[in-house]
Amino acid sequence: MAKKCVVLDDYQGVALSSADWSVLGDDVELVVFDRHLEGEDAVADALADAEIVVIMRERTPFPASLLARLPKLELLVTSGMRNGSVDLVAAQRQGVTVCGTASTSTAPGELTWALILGLARHLVTENAGMRANGPWQRTVGTDLAGRTLGLLGYGKIGQKVAAVGRGFDMDVVAWSPNLTEDRTVGARLAGSLHELAEVSDVLSIHLVLAGSTRGLVGADVLGRMKRSALLINTSRAGVVDQDALIAALRDERIAGAGLDVFDTEPLPADHPFRTLPNVLATPHLGYVTRGNYTTYFGQIVEDIAAFLAGQPIRTL
Repeated sequence: MAKKCVVLDDYQGVALSSADWSVLGDDVELVVFDRHLEGEDAVADALADAEIVVIMRERTPFPASLLARLPKLELLVTSGMRNGSVDLVAAQRQGVTVCGTASTSTAPGELTWALILGLARHLVTENAGMRANGPWQRTVGTDLAGRTLGLLGYGKIGQKVAAVGRGFDMDVVAWSPNLTEDRTVGARLAGSLHELAEVSDVLSIHLVLAGSTRGLVGADVLGRMKRSALLINTSRAGVVDQDALIAALRDERIAGAGLDVFDTEPLPADHPFRTLPNVLATPHLGYVTRGNYTTYFGQIVEDIAAFLAGQPIRTL
């Protein structure tokens, strides 16, 4: 009998066209959801008879409480090799195999620069004016050359962002809780988070969300930033105190924010980030590229095939 495989949160409707699922033959019955299921009850109901579930990053969390409601679940496959929204201990206890896929650091680094440049040159405002036949040249852009690019986090993505910053003749400064001088090739090491905030004209976040980083950028840090500075977050919303950020943007204590990640996704219709004039927001597009999706879904199919053959691969 075929095992039921449910693919969640395929917002763009590309899961089936991004890989050759036919290799699974009649062993798998595929069901794809192109809309987000809101709340644990809805997710549990939709997955009640599924043996295999495919999830995209952290779009739908899998805590112990949800896993306990899915006794038929055998295999959970996530894009990427890290997913903080899956309770791996509970999954192991329940006998659920969890597998992942490769992922590129290039895509989120590129989006980071799209947000920086979009804010610095007021691209959305000017494009809207062009479309509406409005006033010619309404804004004055911000130069990046000679300014300071601050990187909160200097791993693979942070280093790619730094390389572009150097190409723009920016002074690159980095800091993270465990960053040392010998690991900051291509950047200067800031003495502290406060120093990083104070010197940065653009402060871009590239940290993994953990207990030590949650809320790391709060009112105190935001208050130390220049009024002309831009904050960019393509990492995880939880690294920044969201209420403090909203207050800073409303009071224009910083010039603007480029945001791709949010505490609640999809973002509620009445959320301030949708309407604040100094926010450039995108719907968590950091990893959403054709190349990444080909890798994700191609390896997801491989993970499922290997599991069905009794030899799971890329286990978390």
